[in-house]
Amino acid sequence: MKKLFIFIIFFGIFSSCEDVIEVELNEAPPRLVIEANCNKNIDEEQVQATVRLTTTKPFFGNENTEIADAEVKIITEEGFIINLEYFNNGRYSATFPIEAEKEYTLEIVHQGETYSATEVLYNVSPLEFVEQRNDGGFTGEDIELKVFFTDPADQRNFYFFEGLSEKGDVLDVYNDEFFDGNTIFGYFLVDDLAPEDQVQFNIYGVSQAYYNFMFILLQQTSDQGGGPFETQPATVRGNIVNETNPDNYPLGYFRISEVSTLNYTVQ
Repeated sequence: MKKLFIFIIFFGIFSSCEDVIEVELNEAPPRLVIEANCNKNIDEEQVQATVRLTTTKPFFGNENTEIADAEVKIITEEGFIINLEYFNNGRYSATFPIEAEKEYTLEIVHQGETYSATEVLYNVSPLEFVEQRNDGGFTGEDIELKVFFTDPADQRNFYFFEGLSEKGDVLDVYNDEFFDGNTIFGYFLVDDLAPEDQVQFNIYGVSQAYYNFMFILLQQTSDQGGGPFETQPATVRGNIVNETNPDNYPLGYFRISEVSTLNYTVQ
């Protein structure tokens, strides 16, 4: 009887581990998420406009949030309208000529509400060359790359940097407060980078407001460990407003940038 009693106690302890714990999470109405980029290659006159529309979803949600039925247009300073056509995955696109120092307005109509933002083109300096080290990183055995460009003197400039590869991506933002008029580099270091890997570097000219937006966003989305029950970061507001219902504000940003691209094969 004593042995049976002990068995029952242990069985009860282990079986209690299978109890289902339901966690109640706060839910909010979905918001429109707008990723709107107009990129003009430094050597071209045309700009490629791409707008991706999705909505926010619950933490454990898996439903499709892509929007395919919105009206998306860009309006020039003179009032000329460029309609962006839907092609897939919530993306709308158009190509058109762009002029410096002129304003362009993004306008989106979705579910009876109008969203808009106005921007101008920001120029950028060309990427020049890449330096490679094979003894980088914490281990001293990683490949690290530096891609250089020269900042124009006596101008306040802000940059968005991308290093893209199959092994991983690096995103960063810079301002020239401490390197005005000097040659500076974008830094690229990812795990397992190897000879013959292809890396695409992009440097974009951006506004101070976009620099601030991306600085906060990158800080919040950096890999800081923790799990799904960590304190969630604050909402990062962009430059797009809801003209119909300001309280139902969207997330995202409308950016117009000149971009310089340099493709590099790891040695």
